[in-house]
Amino acid sequence: MTGSPAPADPALAFPFIGGRPCLDFAATLGKRHATPLERLPDTAALARWFTEAELATDAAAVRVTPRDLTDARLLREALYGLVRAAMAGREPDPADMERVNAVAAQPDLAPQLGPVRWTARSPARAALATVARDAVLLVRGPLLERVKECENPDCSLLFLDDSQARRRRWCSMDRCGNLAKIAGYRSRSRAAVTR
Repeated sequence: MTGSPAPADPALAFPFIGGRPCLDFAATLGKRHATPLERLPDTAALARWFTEAELATDAAAVRVTPRDLTDARLLREALYGLVRAAMAGREPDPADMERVNAVAAQPDLAPQLGPVRWTARSPARAALATVARDAVLLVRGPLLERVKECENPDCSLLFLDDSQARRRRWCSMDRCGNLAKIAGYRSRSRAAVTR
């Protein structure tokens, strides 16, 4: 699919490593435990996310309004709060639950056979409804116990641990896992030198 070009700043690239659309959507706000990194600064970025997430209805970029962007950010934070509460075994914030439920109740993307993957009367709203429904299904389903947060203290990405032993610690070995290995190596090297 084509769409708007990738961002000039690599930090604004979307990480699709969560294993579920709702977790990938939550990752559009990065570094939640440090200085948050907004990967949806404008409507073009949200349209690009829909395309890269394969939630666009055709090869053209989804038309996104400023209201769609505001609603998307509100949904993102509500579903992040909902998933985090479920992971911790806590009751979700009622406002988060109400927002996710309201968006999930809207018409979502309808799958299609052939060259066009999805159809919808309002593609941006339908894509958000699809993401919200994915969050509801994840929180209510058996896969919730496999959702983890990356152990890198500078990372806040949530991911579905699909490893056989269920011991995955990092959002991705290419991202945080590699950084942890390098830091461990350097620490061991410094310790060996000081002996």
